[in-house]
Amino acid sequence: MFGSMTQQAIPVNPVRRILAASLIGTTIEFFDFYIYATAAVLVFPKLFFSASDPAMATLESLATFALAFFARPLGAALFGHFGDRKGRKATLVAALMTMGPSTVAIGLLPGYASIGIAAPILLAVFRFGQGLGLGGEWGGAVLLATENAPPHKKAWYGMFPQLGAPIGFLLSTGSFFILSRTMSESDFINYGWRIPFIASALLVFVGLYVRLKITETPDFMKIVDNKQQSKMPVKDVFTKHTKAITLGTLATITTFLLFYLMTVFTLSWGTTTLNYTKSDFLILQMISMLFFGLGIPLSALLADKYGRNRMLVAATIGIMLFGLFFAFIFIAGNTFLTGVFLSLGMFLMGLSYGPIGTALAGIFPAPVRYTGASLAFTLAGILGASLTPYLATTLAQNYGLAYVGYYLTIAAGLTLLALLGSRKMMREEGD
Repeated sequence: MFGSMTQQAIPVNPVRRILAASLIGTTIEFFDFYIYATAAVLVFPKLFFSASDPAMATLESLATFALAFFARPLGAALFGHFGDRKGRKATLVAALMTMGPSTVAIGLLPGYASIGIAAPILLAVFRFGQGLGLGGEWGGAVLLATENAPPHKKAWYGMFPQLGAPIGFLLSTGSFFILSRTMSESDFINYGWRIPFIASALLVFVGLYVRLKITETPDFMKIVDNKQQSKMPVKDVFTKHTKAITLGTLATITTFLLFYLMTVFTLSWGTTTLNYTKSDFLILQMISMLFFGLGIPLSALLADKYGRNRMLVAATIGIMLFGLFFAFIFIAGNTFLTGVFLSLGMFLMGLSYGPIGTALAGIFPAPVRYTGASLAFTLAGILGASLTPYLATTLAQNYGLAYVGYYLTIAAGLTLLALLGSRKMMREEGD
């Protein structure tokens, strides 16, 4: 029976359907994730936390933002287990159904003034649900693309799930921009911010429709045919592939750190300290997302030609240099320089982010690939992003913006060492 399923897997999944399913799911997931990030800066400190200390409310809101990054490895382990044991398709559907309802629930949650301390507690619970779902979504989407890819186009196929990040960000930021421009501040705080959260339910239905049309990947069906499924994928990843999970995690840290510096931290610092208006800064961030989106396919093309490891090393060196000039171009009163700063940072982010999914998938064998790639990616999220807005704000307030740049450069140096140490593991076409 399994043999016949393997023979059918490839023709049933046309290229367009494969890439659409991998792209639309991550777009939805990242849209849900980013509307929280934006609201955590603009709305949640005022709505879900005590108004007695605005600065502390902002830090507490950013702490709930960080919570999802600690949930993501749990989601990676949970969904990765079933993805490696039962299949990629069903697991991807389950991950989407975990994050979607959590996002809608946040949009329906009463504020601190209505239910008191229960408001931030429930906010944290639903934020945890978002992280759990995204922890299982990303790895499966990357495998759906790369396990169906021709040998010399793995990075190109693998960049389609990555495109979900800039598209999701543009949709989320665009939603908040339109709402902030079409309603008063009080209406936006009272109910306007809830619209993107609740409307995300429509996107989930679209994602489910597309994903229910696909079948299993050829690589997974070969595992089934050969009876190679791991009984405990998480255990095998940490005991049999310790080097891969360690270096893969460290190699991904800077990708996360840079992104959340350029989005959450800069939005908070730019609108509260540098006196940019909320709408002006959101426009600059949306422009920078175009450069992020440009960097992803460019890096995939270069990675397929010259090698994923080489592409990632070059991008990381660029990020190290960018960190040294951080404070010189992100300044108050110069909108052009700030726009250049955001666009350059996000372009470098795209160069790093484009090949990373394919690279992580490539260092783990197929029986534990879902779990291994997902855990490396999500553990890097904890180390590189969970506390980044909080730590960056603390550094900037106490020592100045230059130290935020040094923070980025030091992290990029650690990533560079991990990439150099994983050269043989990432060896493929072009290396």
